[in-house]
Amino acid sequence: MKARVHGLTDVGRRRENNQDQLLVDEQRDVYAIADGMGGHAAGEVASSIAIQALAETIKDASEEEANQFLVDAFQEGNRRICESVLARGEWRGMGTTIVALVRRDDRVIIGHVGDSRSYVLRDGALVQLTDDHSWVAEQVRMGLLTNEEAHKHPMRNIVTRAMGNRVELEVDVSEQPIQPGDVFLLCSDGLNSMLGDEQISEILSCHQADPVEACRALIDAANEHGGDDNITVIVLATANSD
Repeated sequence: MKARVHGLTDVGRRRENNQDQLLVDEQRDVYAIADGMGGHAAGEVASSIAIQALAETIKDASEEEANQFLVDAFQEGNRRICESVLARGEWRGMGTTIVALVRRDDRVIIGHVGDSRSYVLRDGALVQLTDDHSWVAEQVRMGLLTNEEAHKHPMRNIVTRAMGNRVELEVDVSEQPIQPGDVFLLCSDGLNSMLGDEQISEILSCHQADPVEACRALIDAANEHGGDDNITVIVLATANSD
């Protein structure tokens, strides 16, 4: 199935540097976003290590192998970050979230750690494909917070799982069939912390045939709503059957 893809990152309006990193590898159909955390530019270091590890361990894996490939690549990135922290004391506390998508024929395989997200726009409806590994998301799943309360909660930026937190890394991997006309979105939380799902859905619907314009419009809208964080997006649009 044919597809068009584009990725874009922006520092936002509140941050001095961009700690997000992205990978757009159309040859191998692998796409990823890492959102770094940590002072002294350590977040930028962590996200760079994660994306580099993914890029260097990319294989032309079959659909059956892609799940394990993502787990192995994430764990390799985690190992490198942990070793870097041990080697450089000033980097203590650095880490990164990551979300990645591998396309194989008529399916996508999605892996993630942290609160960077994946969505699909299908038949006009936006569906979140990943569950945030964050404190507020856990409270929502337990029924202790509403989505609206979580969106404004002072602890909304606390992630419960990230690369670099510990030596052992748990990776969530899922598969999703591709339907003609599907639009997949990967994003750092700099997007969804500024825009609600309805706004994201409206923008993707308006530009679902043009990933370049979709990326630009999403980032522009996030900045217009405050741009409190770095914003990174990747949009993959599949062709309609007609």
